[in-house]
Amino acid sequence: MFDTDVWQEIFATMRKHKLRTGLTALGVFWGIFMLVFVLGMGKGLENGVFRNFDNRVSNAMYVWPSRTSQPYKGFQPGRVPRFTLQDIRAIQTNFPEIQYIAPRLTMGASPLFYKDKGDSYEVRGELSDMIKIESIKVYEGRYINENDIAESRKVVVIGKRIQEVLFGNEPCIGKYVRIRGVEFKVVGVFGPIQIKPWTEGDLEANVIPLTTMQRTFGTGDRVDFFVCSAYDNIRIGEIEPKVKGLLRQRHNVAPDDPQGIGGFNLDEEFRSVKTLFTGITVFLWFVGIGTLLAGIVGVSNIMLIVVKERTKEIGIRKALGATPRSIISMILMESVFITSFSGYLGLIAGTFVIGGINYIMIINNIEAENFYNPQVNMAIGLGAVTLLIVAGAVAGLIPALQASRVNPVVALKDE
Repeated sequence: MFDTDVWQEIFATMRKHKLRTGLTALGVFWGIFMLVFVLGMGKGLENGVFRNFDNRVSNAMYVWPSRTSQPYKGFQPGRVPRFTLQDIRAIQTNFPEIQYIAPRLTMGASPLFYKDKGDSYEVRGELSDMIKIESIKVYEGRYINENDIAESRKVVVIGKRIQEVLFGNEPCIGKYVRIRGVEFKVVGVFGPIQIKPWTEGDLEANVIPLTTMQRTFGTGDRVDFFVCSAYDNIRIGEIEPKVKGLLRQRHNVAPDDPQGIGGFNLDEEFRSVKTLFTGITVFLWFVGIGTLLAGIVGVSNIMLIVVKERTKEIGIRKALGATPRSIISMILMESVFITSFSGYLGLIAGTFVIGGINYIMIINNIEAENFYNPQVNMAIGLGAVTLLIVAGAVAGLIPALQASRVNPVVALKDE
């Protein structure tokens, strides 16, 4: 393989036919470049879509009451059940598979003031588990904890935008704000991990302990909805019908009523998106490899032409004692060299372009909703390298075998 004379012959042949060699190499270069490029861009699309899930627990479901569509046990259709904390406790008692459960009650827009500054903002009553499930970031201080719940403390976690409006550059932790005329101590500042149209409300919301909301504002023990998550070894989809069944019993909703108890299974959504991108990745590999194979076929055809042109030379070699193995090795080396060298250039170029796109997005602070951090991972790189070596060998195999079968007598005959 490292015979100097053989390599000199290979390079001499390539120099003699520069255009032919260049066009052949271009086919392989373009094939591997497109393979890396489409897979890298596909990864960027996948990252962007999964980024929309933020750090939210994927094995979770949201449950809320909705208007019933069927009469049941004397109740007329059109009734909306009212969830309470008793429902939450019943779920916790009956379903040990549930790791976190977080109800929320919203009072809607309520006057909130700090000194003479203020406006109307949403006020939410929650328990401490909400931050363990939702994609919420605490910028300063802390979130609602168990002691706040147990002691019904008058504490509040304010949204990031509320902090900017009411306090500006002034520290806010430990200060007091008035919600509907009642003073609450600011213990934290929160907001969404990513600002999206559906998360902007978190920037202008305030969170207080649910028990405090009940006692201070007389909301009773009702809740608007709850979100719960299961342990990692249990799919939330297995628990969902049981939880909804329990709620239907507790609120006299017909078992076959498609409404009454609404919900959204985030785990199913996550898995369906994951399956979709698995299919997309397979398709991109198919397209990329198809493009690469077109270049490989070109290499094989060119090597057949090379064998035809060098038939007399091969005949002389065999007449002087060259073995079929040495002939095959010579042709394969040239084929593998062309495919590997041009392929590596395509791999580097594809990686460079993907990295350049990512760099431009970062330095220009470009945020695309469904595209983020395109990248070429190690598995793709190793797969491409392996594919190149195999493809180069396959491309030269048929021409090499044909060369090894050249009859020296026939090859040396004058044409």
